[in-house]
Amino acid sequence: MKTKLVITSPTAQTTRNTVQGIYSDDEAQIIFLDTPGIHKPQDGLGSFMNATALSSMAGTDVILLIEAANEHIGKGDRFIIERLKREAECPVYLLLNKCDLLSKEEMMKKLTEWNQLYPFKEIIPISALKGINIDDLMNTLKKDLPEGGMIYPEEMITDHPEQFILSEFIREKILYFTHDEVPHDVAIVVEQWIEDEDSIDIMAQIIVDRPSQKGIIIGKQGSLIKKIRQQARKDMKRFSGKKVNLELFVKVEKDWRNKAKYLKEFGYNQDDYS
Repeated sequence: MKTKLVITSPTAQTTRNTVQGIYSDDEAQIIFLDTPGIHKPQDGLGSFMNATALSSMAGTDVILLIEAANEHIGKGDRFIIERLKREAECPVYLLLNKCDLLSKEEMMKKLTEWNQLYPFKEIIPISALKGINIDDLMNTLKKDLPEGGMIYPEEMITDHPEQFILSEFIREKILYFTHDEVPHDVAIVVEQWIEDEDSIDIMAQIIVDRPSQKGIIIGKQGSLIKKIRQQARKDMKRFSGKKVNLELFVKVEKDWRNKAKYLKEFGYNQDDYS
């Protein structure tokens, strides 16, 4: 697709909602579902994320499990494998990302370790950053996926509204600039969206759990929230192709991740997946 649809961060459980990406060429149309990572939930938000991921597995033709090739297999990975053994009803591919960081000997050892955990249909070392083996992955998927007509128009790359994609860019920049200080306690609520042919005016609230987090995000004399706004606007402009005017405000809603009212209001309603 070569278009940024989902945010990235070293922080675990960055993805909260399932995002659909649509790849089309002359041979096939493949719909990718980028889901939250399966994990042991610690709060209402975590339960929503797990329900989202597990519900997305139903009706899929292939599951792609993406792991970092340069990281050891931990408890979280084994937890996911056990869930796959119970829940997966289709072939599972293992994609070992960052394969360029390992020697051939290290990669062979890693392949052996993963092979002992699960009967994967395919294990493909890749580098998403450098594009290594991506063409091989796509060709393999085309062979394994069932035949059928195109579901979406060829030019369509996602079924998610633009408002959702752009609001996620704000959250990504917060994770980037605050690191471990405000990891999972932030949500974005778009309060106003005015769009014409050339520009988009956005007013959004950044929701945090504690007053101290509000201070961190604002920064000294508003310095950090200014950086967040500037960097988010760049991604928004790149995605939309329009000039973007962005206003940000920070609001404290204590323990929002465990309150059904706020989870639903902020777009994390577990009842949608139960």
